[in-house]
Amino acid sequence: MSAIAGVPVAFVHVSDRQRALDFYVGKLGLAVRSSDPFGDFLEAGAALIRLTALPDYKASAHPVVDWHVEDIEAGVRALTGRGVVFTIYEGFGQDALGIWTAPGGGAKVAWFADPDGNVLSLSQG
Repeated sequence: MSAIAGVPVAFVHVSDRQRALDFYVGKLGLAVRSSDPFGDFLEAGAALIRLTALPDYKASAHPVVDWHVEDIEAGVRALTGRGVVFTIYEGFGQDALGIWTAPGGGAKVAWFADPDGNVLSLSQG
């Protein structure tokens, strides 16, 4: 049994709170669970995402949140239809949708960024 119980929360720092909400709620379709003067909790499946505004924030080049999905192509197409742009990395050999397939075909990943440049991803397998 795990020594840690509860709902996992991923903290995502952003420079502009309203712009981030427009993206995470408007484009990704997440729901706001609660807000306070310091940020917003968004429902993300069995976990929460805590958006916290830091005016001088600079994003990491590494993924901060991943959604494991059953059908990555459907997920990419759905988000693309909502205006999300998937990132194509030079030399990764991604397909036309931006999906990278691991050697042997076991895992697939597609990366995109929020308005602050935080790297987010969808994965399958």
